[in-house]
Amino acid sequence: MTAQSTPAKAPRPWLALRDDLLIPLLAIVMALIVGSFVIVFTNFGVLDILSGASSANLAGAMWSAIATAYGSMFEGAIGNFGAIATAFASGDSAAIGQALYPISESLATTAPYVLAGLAVAVSFRCGMFNIGVEGQIFLGAIFATYVGYAFTGLPAIVHIPLAVLAGALGGALWAAIPALLKARAGAHEVITTIMLNYVAYRLTDWLLSGPMQRPGSTNPISPLIAQTAELPRLLPEPARFHIGFFIALAVAFGVWWLLFRTTIGFEIRTVGANPDAAQYSGMNVTRNLVLAMCLSGALAGLAGANQVLGMNRTMTGGISGGLGFDAIALALLGKSHPAGVVAASFLFGVLRSGATKMQSVAEIPTDLISIIQALVIAFIAAPAIVRGLFRIRRGGDDARTVFMRGWGR
Repeated sequence: MTAQSTPAKAPRPWLALRDDLLIPLLAIVMALIVGSFVIVFTNFGVLDILSGASSANLAGAMWSAIATAYGSMFEGAIGNFGAIATAFASGDSAAIGQALYPISESLATTAPYVLAGLAVAVSFRCGMFNIGVEGQIFLGAIFATYVGYAFTGLPAIVHIPLAVLAGALGGALWAAIPALLKARAGAHEVITTIMLNYVAYRLTDWLLSGPMQRPGSTNPISPLIAQTAELPRLLPEPARFHIGFFIALAVAFGVWWLLFRTTIGFEIRTVGANPDAAQYSGMNVTRNLVLAMCLSGALAGLAGANQVLGMNRTMTGGISGGLGFDAIALALLGKSHPAGVVAASFLFGVLRSGATKMQSVAEIPTDLISIIQALVIAFIAAPAIVRGLFRIRRGGDDARTVFMRGWGR
């Protein structure tokens, strides 16, 4: 008698796709639910009812606190649909710009998030952890700022691409340092990139207080860039929505094409998955590590250039605002895929833009947005919790275990 082997399960890629889409969405829902408890138990009206100082309806007060907080956050990030319709009906460009200001700010905030998230995602794909994106953003902003104000007499069609490319070059050069240290000396990129962040901070302080300081100013701030270097804004004032958003989307498409449709991208992903196998197959591991890290730095530099050329029009010590560290969360949330990074960046852009109005209307500190972002990442990092709460079966073959090298996948 011969033993019959159990037939292997047919692959079900749609289940894996379902998990890739459903788990992040449910993680966002769970983060908003947990955030609701934070809102309720920090609301003075609810606390007065719980302490007996007020006899108002507890359930009504709780719902009012949550609805006011999230409603004001949505209106601050997307806008009031009635006001938008009225503005377009009036035909007044100033009214249209004012009505579209919330969504335009969300999209403008999304653009640097996309570029910074892509920077981390590319390094993850090659098995490296580029925690120095923050410093590379600073260097990209410095290069773009210098070209923006020091190069005069250029037409915009030349000046804008030159300043953008200068930002990419600055980030790439700063990322090349840890890349070469890792390739040649085996230095771990986490340590070297962290240290280079602090070097970038101090270098920025010195430049803005010396060679690049605005004439006549005692503050550490650079001169304003020339108008010919400014990224064109696409909506009437006060909206700041500019062409950099579409540049970021084009770059995201380019990164996707490079990673998944070219030989270079295949080698980068292979080195990230298994460098020993990549070397055995004839791939140049050292070259791919340096290439991926420099590409990551160039993307971070583009984020810095975007901030200077499209938003601030000048360089300050707070140009990034922690953008490089948020980028790590974006790459994780987006599973190191360009499309996922774009979606995660839009989420973070909406949350950040809506935080200001939520604070002014609902008197909820903007720190709540950081809590919600942290909760989203926590639930993404522990998908078993989401599956257990919503009773979702794991997609694909449960018995299969895959061991992978690298980060963020």
